[in-house]
Amino acid sequence: MTDVKAVPTTTLNPDAVAGTAQFLTPIVVGLTALSVDGKQAHWHVRGANFQAVHELLDDVVDHAREWADTAAERVVALGLPLDGRIQTVAAATTTPELATGFQQADQTIAQIVAQIDAVLVDVRTAIDELGEIDASSQDVAIEIARGLEKDRWFLFSHIAA
Repeated sequence: MTDVKAVPTTTLNPDAVAGTAQFLTPIVVGLTALSVDGKQAHWHVRGANFQAVHELLDDVVDHAREWADTAAERVVALGLPLDGRIQTVAAATTTPELATGFQQADQTIAQIVAQIDAVLVDVRTAIDELGEIDASSQDVAIEIARGLEKDRWFLFSHIAA
C-alpha cells in the first residue's frame, strides 16, 4: 500500500512549482478583482445600449471567475496554497479602481477594458516566463489570454469609432 503522505503532490521540482505560483497568483488576484468590479459595473451601467452591455458584463464576470478558478486550481494542484480572499485581492490587485455609482455604458466599458488590460499584463508576463518553467501552466495562461482578448474585443466594439 502506498503511503499517501509520502507521495509528492507533483513531479515538478520545487523551484518550478514556486515559479508557477509566482506567475499565476497575480492572475488569480486580477481576475477576482475583475469579476467583483464587473458585477458592480453590470448593476450600474446606463445608456442606450444598456441591455447589451449589461448582459455582456455578466459574460465577462462568468469568464473571469472561471479563469481565476483554472489558474488557482493549477497552483493548488501543484501543492501550494493560494490566497484569494477578498481582503487579499483588494490589497494586491493592480486593476484600476472602478468608479462608484451609475455610469454611462461608454464609461463603464472603458473602465472594464482598463481592468482587462491590467490583468493581461500579468497574463502576458506569465506566458513569457512559464515557457521555461512549466508548459502546462503556460498553457493555462495562454487560454486565459485568448479569452480575455475576446472579451475585451466584444466590449471595446461597443465604443469603437
